[in-house]
Amino acid sequence: MDRHRRGLGAGARLAPLGWVLAAAVPLAFLASFFGWPVATLVGRGFTTDGVLDLSGFADVAARPRTWRIVGQTLGQAAAGTVVSLLLGIPGAYVLHRCRFRGRGLVRAFVTVPFVLPTVVVGVAFRSLLVEGGPLASLHLDGTFTAIVAALVFFNYAVVVRTVGGLWENLDPRAEQAARALGAPPWRALLTVTLPALGPAIASAGSLVFLFCATAFGTVLVLGGPRYGTVETEIWIQTTQFLDLRTASVLSVVQLVLVATALAVAGRARARQERALHLALPTRSARTLTWAGSGWGERCAVVLTGAVVVALALPLATLAVRSLRTSDGWGLDHYVALGTTGAGALSVSVWQAAVNSLRVAVDATLLAVVVGGLVALVVSRKPRRRSGRRAVRLLDAVFMLPLGVSAVTVGFGVLITLDRPLGLPVDLRTSGLLVPVAQAVVAVPLVVRTVLPVLRAIDPRLREAAAAMGAAPGRVLATVDLPIVARALGLAVGFAFAVSLGEFGATSFLARPDSPTLPVVVFRLIGRPGAESAGMALAASVVLAVMTAGVMALAERLRAPGQGGLL
Repeated sequence: MDRHRRGLGAGARLAPLGWVLAAAVPLAFLASFFGWPVATLVGRGFTTDGVLDLSGFADVAARPRTWRIVGQTLGQAAAGTVVSLLLGIPGAYVLHRCRFRGRGLVRAFVTVPFVLPTVVVGVAFRSLLVEGGPLASLHLDGTFTAIVAALVFFNYAVVVRTVGGLWENLDPRAEQAARALGAPPWRALLTVTLPALGPAIASAGSLVFLFCATAFGTVLVLGGPRYGTVETEIWIQTTQFLDLRTASVLSVVQLVLVATALAVAGRARARQERALHLALPTRSARTLTWAGSGWGERCAVVLTGAVVVALALPLATLAVRSLRTSDGWGLDHYVALGTTGAGALSVSVWQAAVNSLRVAVDATLLAVVVGGLVALVVSRKPRRRSGRRAVRLLDAVFMLPLGVSAVTVGFGVLITLDRPLGLPVDLRTSGLLVPVAQAVVAVPLVVRTVLPVLRAIDPRLREAAAAMGAAPGRVLATVDLPIVARALGLAVGFAFAVSLGEFGATSFLARPDSPTLPVVVFRLIGRPGAESAGMALAASVVLAVMTAGVMALAERLRAPGQGGLL
């Protein structure tokens, strides 16, 4: 007995050191490859030759172009958020509260647009709206409406899965009681259900606004200079005008928007998790039948069906147009993917696809290790108030890469790691920078996927294992790991898919002799000629299929009840 107690005492003494190391490794990674590069780039907006100088802010603020860009960013983000919520809330009910044949496939399909490469979405919508496209008669190519539609295409899944994840676990007895007291279905929905879903709706709205405000590839392809955002303006100022000072000032503006959106999302998410925990034991869903549905439910079904068709239309048009050649129909554009497009590319598209897969594997490994450690630390509930504050701060810090411009991260890495800390080594020539930058972007998704499952583990299971003499590491291996394994598989899928489609940071860091597939697609779009356009369409289809395949596998690994996307 004495030896058993001594063993527990040693484990207790070693445990704090283990938690410190578990937090230190992700913090060192974030500080080196996110905090330092971003701070260096942003710092250029505050200094001139090492001296504090705020004149850059006054100069940028005095330009009418700046306010036009900021206004367009807020306008596009607000419109995209409102439409996503209006369409996504009915979809959340149909896809998470009702049971019907093929529901799993539909839920997997509506998730695919969220992780599709932004360049692919831009190309898909252009193929839909340009001359010869199915919707060319609407004359929406290059308009504000086209950009908002593309933003909704991306973020519909965020609303469906975030709101649906709470809705499917919501206790139905409160709504049933309202109905029993004579309230019609619409009144019960407005007075009981929607207020209960308020935290999830607020969280989804905040995240959608964040994603819309920081959209890059889609706006760059669809909007061009006329409907640019802060994100695309940072890219233009750095790559075309080489005006790092203006880009730095705009990065500060974007950070303010990001911090505000993340603060709102964090508070809403905390309330959502508390509500979800209380409702888990009473989860229920009803079988959907047309005859047994009221008019409100039928409207939700029709609207959701129309949205699913609308989501499929750009992708279907992209696939069809990739088969259209100057001589009719055929696979000529796909055959051309094995070439460099008459010298337009440094490598063939298939070689770029292999590069993307290789980079995605490295980025996923990094993201899962770092994100898994963060989720493990943040899932704990320290007894001291200072410890709880530290955990909340760590969680918030690792959400920052979701909203900070990928262009800012990529360019910051490029100018920071030429000779880091004065060391005689140029990391910019290393092939590791691209997967590292992509891992920075993917870590928040890994954390948000794994964290709810870790928090749902009954702490008494860990206490029982420790009481039987298991060391902290063995407790993690025998209690936490088996439960979190399925969520970890989903996290791997998200990280891999996001890495495949990342374009903002990669456009700066990818070496000319080893570009990724999104970079190659963007280069083909910018070249005139039918051959380059056809290759861009075919390459976009290949990239979309790769991403959809990864997400279909990830959906199969989804643990029961794990409906939330973020």
